[in-house]
Amino acid sequence: MIVYDDGVQGKRPAIFMQPDWKGVCADTIAQARIVAGKDCVVLMADMFGKGYGDKPKTRDELAAGMRAVHGDLAFTVACGGKSYDTLFAEASKLGLVDAAKKAAIGYCAGGGFALEQARAGADFKAVVVFHVTNPNPVVPGTPCNIKGRVLAIHGSADPVTPKPMMDAFEEELTKAAVDWQVMMFGGAVHSFCDPTANAGPTRYDEKLCRKSYMLMRDFFAETL
Repeated sequence: MIVYDDGVQGKRPAIFMQPDWKGVCADTIAQARIVAGKDCVVLMADMFGKGYGDKPKTRDELAAGMRAVHGDLAFTVACGGKSYDTLFAEASKLGLVDAAKKAAIGYCAGGGFALEQARAGADFKAVVVFHVTNPNPVVPGTPCNIKGRVLAIHGSADPVTPKPMMDAFEEELTKAAVDWQVMMFGGAVHSFCDPTANAGPTRYDEKLCRKSYMLMRDFFAETL
């Protein structure tokens, strides 16, 4: 799906978006609209299959869908790459995107998928991940060929991706000489940018979500 404000003229940065484990659905499309605003074009990946996001699922079903993608590195990279190439070509035909300004974002599981794609050498100038799930390579020893800058926005009390996983992520990026930043929100848990998350370890926080998007936009402004 391509999400943009059709009342705006001119080419804009292309933001390739990997949504969370719900896939392409009303909730994640709403997130894409916020990201797009008037300044960007969001290219939204479908990693789970046509119609996946239309059907309500239990947490167990969502987790199973996420693990199926996450556990298959070849699929993650190939499907993400195909989505990116297809959507970018279509957006280019429509005259929407500036080919020199390409970035990727990912929420939760989508952040992990976007990072795997970036490790494989995708030409993103910037990668932003929100409360990332699976920041570490699914296949240990996977070369880190990230070409652009990385910003990870995370919660210090996130039980899904605790500090040792983030420490390993930072070490990987440092060894690969990637220009990286991690913004850690003190006391925040997982899914603070997901308005549908409302309990325990996964909880929306309107203030932190607003701050996250401000950080993302500043990061894009200085990088793209």
